[in-house]
Amino acid sequence: NPIKPHTMITRILVIFLFFNYLMIALSGCKKSDTISNLPSINNANNKAVGASANDLLSAASFTSVKIEIQYMPGYQPDAASVNNLTAFLNVLINKPGGVTVVQTQIASAGKTVYTLNDIATIEKDNRTVYTTGNQLGVYFLFTDGNYSTANVLGLAFRNTSMSILGKTIHDNSGGIGQASRTKLETTVLEHEFAHILGLVDIGSTMQTNHKDAAHGNHCNNTNCLMYYASETTDILGVLLTGSIPVLDANCKADLTANGGK
Repeated sequence: NPIKPHTMITRILVIFLFFNYLMIALSGCKKSDTISNLPSINNANNKAVGASANDLLSAASFTSVKIEIQYMPGYQPDAASVNNLTAFLNVLINKPGGVTVVQTQIASAGKTVYTLNDIATIEKDNRTVYTTGNQLGVYFLFTDGNYSTANVLGLAFRNTSMSILGKTIHDNSGGIGQASRTKLETTVLEHEFAHILGLVDIGSTMQTNHKDAAHGNHCNNTNCLMYYASETTDILGVLLTGSIPVLDANCKADLTANGGK
């Protein structure tokens, strides 16, 4: 594989999951866990990444998922990317009530660089879809700036909270000699959502050990969607000539064992 391993500082989960790893280590990723160092939202959506994996995958407690996508001006996701995400989820999760998506433009925060705390604050101030009744609420924020760690394309930072760095996506796709916008956005959307489904080993227990120890909660298969490069600019060369990565057999097995299809 032509992807050259990146340093820890350029990988997304190093920063925002450092705290999360500590929580998992200390508490076993119990569903009562909350993210105490970020602006708090309601209890059901204020847990560690992966804490709602079984709820998302199975129909035992929740029969539908509603995804709220909020985007800053000029950074609405490509329609095909959103359709691809929905199709991806319908293959993996048991939700007889289906998966729905709502999109809303929000005001720019006026920043060129966003920290995790910035993103969490924007979510708190703007998010409207939360888990209620038998419906799970999930949130994506598309920003008009880059992340505070270089080369990051997306991140998952709570059990139902994710962000796509819209400007970084736009700067690295859709142009001459670049991967298509749809391919890049789809890859990052699906990769981040798979994190909240518990991959790798953060809520969906590994059936076979396939964690890339050097890159945190990622798959060791360089061709898998959950290889660490899928959420950094390391994936760009692969997408230029190849297809959108898919989950490998080990990742699929983990999801199935945790209530998925």
